[in-house]
Amino acid sequence: MLRLADIETGYDAGLALFGVSLEVREAEVVALLGRNGMGKTTTIRSIIGLTPPRSGTIQFNGTEIQNLPSYRIARLGIGLVPEGRQIFPTLSVRENLLCVAANSTGQNDPYTLERVFSIFPRLAERQKQYGGSLSGGEQQMLAIARALMINPSLLLLDEATEGLAPLICLEIWQGLEILKKRGLSILVIDKDIESLLDISDRTYIMEKGRIVWTGDSHGDNLTTDLKMRYLGV
Repeated sequence: MLRLADIETGYDAGLALFGVSLEVREAEVVALLGRNGMGKTTTIRSIIGLTPPRSGTIQFNGTEIQNLPSYRIARLGIGLVPEGRQIFPTLSVRENLLCVAANSTGQNDPYTLERVFSIFPRLAERQKQYGGSLSGGEQQMLAIARALMINPSLLLLDEATEGLAPLICLEIWQGLEILKKRGLSILVIDKDIESLLDISDRTYIMEKGRIVWTGDSHGDNLTTDLKMRYLGV
């Protein structure tokens, strides 16, 4: 579904990504791991067109998208849950969701208010509240639900549960498990390594702007030594 080949992306005169290659298959959850500052968010920004790559190719469902603007990439079926949530604070929960609602890819069973409320019942209870009045965890649920309302076939999730209370984290992981069972492809970044490995099918690890390891998320592939070398503080 998604394939990055030899992507190099930079800011000003310097590079942040050096020949990054990865793929996300249909109905697959892929984890992107690494310490802070290793290029994970830049990878997400490169895919969605916010920081276009300087070289390499990005294909989505067979179409090269590395030179397209972000709004056209979104219309092709890629939804973004950005780091920091970035919900609309002066709109209600309901308005946050309805203002982006679309089905440009023609999904047969599209996400609606009722469907996203069934995944995150807290949002149904707070649908008349302003986005800015929600807790951090509720805002994250809203950011995920908002991305679903464009009916993507691929969801990019940058920092799924960072800084949230354990109970809220559990609700978000349960919501992502529902999306996985429904066949949505997801590329997700998070610091909760164990929860992320539980839900993902495959894992990529980044170090200094490069992919240094990839493999199955389960079993004994991702050893304690690898975790300490590339993910330990």
